[in-house]
This record gives sequence, C-alpha cells and structure tokens, in this order.
Amino acid sequence: MTTLFVDSNVFLRFLTVDDAGQHRQATELFQKAAAGKVDLVTGPPVLFEIAWTLRSAYRQSREQVLEVLAAIAALPCLTLVDAPLVEKAIELARQSGQEFADAYIVATAQQAGASEIATFNQKHFEKLGSKLFRF
Repeated sequence: MTTLFVDSNVFLRFLTVDDAGQHRQATELFQKAAAGKVDLVTGPPVLFEIAWTLRSAYRQSREQVLEVLAAIAALPCLTLVDAPLVEKAIELARQSGQEFADAYIVATAQQAGASEIATFNQKHFEKLGSKLFRF
C-alpha cells in the first residue's frame, strides 16, 4: 500500500474550504485513507504550520487551533509522528493557556530529561510550569 506524508496545505484546504478544487482533492484523499486505500502520515512541523496559519491568517483563537490539532491527531486513518509528544503538548497548551509550539518544546524537554529550559521567552515557559535556566 502507498504511504503518503501529508503537508499542512492539504489539511488547511480541507479545513478552510477557501479553494474549492483543492478542498475536493483533500477530501478525496482523506476518504481514500479512511477506506484503507492509502496510508497517511504527518508530523509536528506540519502541525506547527497549521497552528501558525490558523492563528495569523484565519484569526482562529488558541482554543480553536488546539481543537483542530487534537482532531487531526485523533484521525484513525493518519499516523502522527511523535504522537505522544503532540498529545502531551496539546494537553499542556490547554492547561496553561499557552501556544502549541511552546507546549511542544516543554513536552520534548521533559521527554529528553532536561531539567531546565534555556530561553529568553521566560514568561510563556513559566506559565507552562517549566524550570528555567537563568543566564
């Protein structure tokens, strides 16, 4: 069976329906995957692009973006690279009120066994409950 890596623009055309032809093509791809005709895979960078685009171009709230990311992560016809980290990041973002990208960094740091995060963006990471390296 064919395995396809799905880029952010395919998800965005499906979600936003701002290009009818591409929306139809994306819908057909997801239907093929649901029918078991192709395997789909995607990864965190795609989710970062989706989050950024929905927030900046489509003015979606942080909560709406997290709902979209959670729905994508839950698609039964999709394999998500780093799925446990993505799920943890969505949970952290929801609990803290922070953005998905920062929450993903914290989840990754925790998994890697890092005791502190070196960042100049201290306010956001403190809200995520991270211990910060003091320069």
